[in-house]
Amino acid sequence: MRRSFRDGPLVKRGGSSSAIALVCVGMIGQECGAAIAVMLFPQVGPLGMVALRLFFSAVVLLAIARPSLRGRSVAQWRAVVFFALALAFMNGLFYLALAELSLGVTVTIEVLGPLALSILAARRKSAWVWAGIALLGVVALGGGGWDSLNPVGVICALGAAVSWACYILASARVGAEFAQLDGLALAMTLGAIIALPFGIVSAGDALLRPEVLGLGLAVALLSSTIPYTLEMIALRRIPASVFAILMSLGPATASLAGFLLLGQHLSLLELVGVVLVIFASIGAVITSPPKAVPPAEPVG
Repeated sequence: MRRSFRDGPLVKRGGSSSAIALVCVGMIGQECGAAIAVMLFPQVGPLGMVALRLFFSAVVLLAIARPSLRGRSVAQWRAVVFFALALAFMNGLFYLALAELSLGVTVTIEVLGPLALSILAARRKSAWVWAGIALLGVVALGGGGWDSLNPVGVICALGAAVSWACYILASARVGAEFAQLDGLALAMTLGAIIALPFGIVSAGDALLRPEVLGLGLAVALLSSTIPYTLEMIALRRIPASVFAILMSLGPATASLAGFLLLGQHLSLLELVGVVLVIFASIGAVITSPPKAVPPAEPVG
């Protein structure tokens, strides 16, 4: 789940360091959640994992927001449907990619979505320099040739990148149409309804096992509830541009989590690719006008 944000003054001058620490803790939690999800793939598959994550995320959001269904306009429901579809596709394609690629490579390819959106929103010729650097990073991810990566995984990761860009646009729309977390809660619920049939077909009665349900709840908390809460607190103390730069480090934290928790090793060229994409993301954020910086939160 992602949300829109805007630059604003710092609430506390001395609180920036603690805010950055909160963001880092949230990022670690997200990647740990993604690692647990990968561990569950043999039991429920990627689509079963998507159903579990969206279901528990929806339950938590509904309990917190308690949105009303009455009095909603057609425009509001249209925004919710678009947001829900973006959520379902983004998470589904991300986990399908994780089944074929390492965590670090998947997140690196996926971050190309918001990076491309940031470059297009900047409307500056210099932005294409960062696009070129990102392209070099993507080429390096393939170890000099895309035949070293699973093509199905790459296609799913690219689809997740496109879905992430759509998510950002949908998030801004829902944020304008709804107060607080109401729109997000409704969209997450609809996204869970969309994902549930695919999860049931993929995993069957494995979704009802107590240990699977417990781990599914852990993934939802680590990947969504806890990091979003910490980031919401952090965004009151640091500008959105600083937050976006921290989010650009997602591929690095994902690669580290994949190595430590899943035993996934990256080649030297793949590591170079990760670094280039991170560099391009940070460069695009720094050189973009404040209003052109898109909201970004890793899916993992």
